Amino acid sequence: MNIVREDIDSLNTTIRVKVEKNDYAESVEKSLKDYRKKANINGFRPGMAPMSLIRKMYYRYILADEVTKLASDKLFDFIKDNKIRTLGEPIPSEKQTPINWETDESFELAWDLGIAPEIDIKFTKKDKFPFYKILPNDEIRKSYIDSYRSRHGKYVSVEATDDKGLVKATLTELNDDESPRENGVTVEGASISVALVADEVERKKLTGVKVGDVLVIDTHKAFPNQADRSALLRIKKEELANVNPLFQLTITETLTFAPAELNQEFFNAVYGEGVVNSEEEFNKKIDEEIEHNLEHESEYRFGIDLKEKLLEKLKIELPKDFLIRWLIAINEGKFTREQIESEFPMFEKDLKWQLISNKVAEEQNFAVTNEELEDFAMGYARSQFAAYGMSFLPDEYIKRYAADILKNRDEVRKFQERILDKKVIDWFKANVNLDTKEITIDEFNKLK
Repeated sequence: MNIVREDIDSLNTTIRVKVEKNDYAESVEKSLKDYRKKANINGFRPGMAPMSLIRKMYYRYILADEVTKLASDKLFDFIKDNKIRTLGEPIPSEKQTPINWETDESFELAWDLGIAPEIDIKFTKKDKFPFYKILPNDEIRKSYIDSYRSRHGKYVSVEATDDKGLVKATLTELNDDESPRENGVTVEGASISVALVADEVERKKLTGVKVGDVLVIDTHKAFPNQADRSALLRIKKEELANVNPLFQLTITETLTFAPAELNQEFFNAVYGEGVVNSEEEFNKKIDEEIEHNLEHESEYRFGIDLKEKLLEKLKIELPKDFLIRWLIAINEGKFTREQIESEFPMFEKDLKWQLISNKVAEEQNFAVTNEELEDFAMGYARSQFAAYGMSFLPDEYIKRYAADILKNRDEVRKFQERILDKKVIDWFKANVNLDTKEITIDEFNKLK
């Protein structure tokens, strides 16, 4: 086999691989014999069809397959051996010489390659990157305090329930005519959170009730989720089908949720024994926490501004036409050329940043450890549960959930990319001139 590289410009090249008969003859013959053993052709016992028939029927297909495989293996070996930094993957060249698989004995296959540009990352004292320090305000402070008070609050007895109430009751299964069902389900001391009742009509029935009140609810409407319903009725899911949805509730206790009071017991619960000893000290600790959390917002914004400024400064050129052809090829049938071209500017921007990020990561020997992956997965899991209002699940539960996530290779790859991306951005933050500005949350939110 012979291989030739034809550079079109600094970003595009064509590689031609010529395959001669002595390169493929042996493997083609072996494939034909293997195919004959497996072939099931009418009129012949399996594996007994004449080789001449097998050759006539399948030779050109096997030839094309073997030649293409030999040539592509040679191509990728050449790319690896010559350390060619490509973008995307090789695609059949537009200058491919027509091939006749019936008559030709030597074949030349050609691929077009997009070449990654060289990137030189240098800064001067004039290069300044904005970094916004967000200042806490009363509104943010109040939301944090309210959140802590809610977390450390408790249910207290009240005369009548409200929309945050908790009802304790005896549940008795009924017939459709609301008479007690013989041998029906009975639950003593059942707890129902008014806010968690799915159906508005059923939820209103439980608002404003008092101890001793008797009412009927439809458990299917109130708790459409089988897991919730089986937990309420204290039976297995598979037993639900035999249970009538109507239940009588005899109210035994009514409670409502009361946020924690701003006192020493509360301060100790939030920050530890004796760390905070007054409301003034508590507000100061809250401000420190807010500033720490708002720093994540600042870091995120810095990443956006950094990427924009770097792309403007470095003026990276990409093999646009090649990349559009490659995107069309790998998305065959999914998108039109017009759709890909309209989305290309966003793809191009992301790819340019990825090239910058890869350059820094390579030069600084950045890598992702298993410990970093596990920590990231734990943080991701916590944020997922927090989005559903479950902020205080035990570490063991979070750890198991994170371990399950890490079994997914696609998720692992995404996590690795995000961890490396943060390392690169942190490196830039430590090595460029920052133009730090204090800014209110309202001003920050108005930034484009």
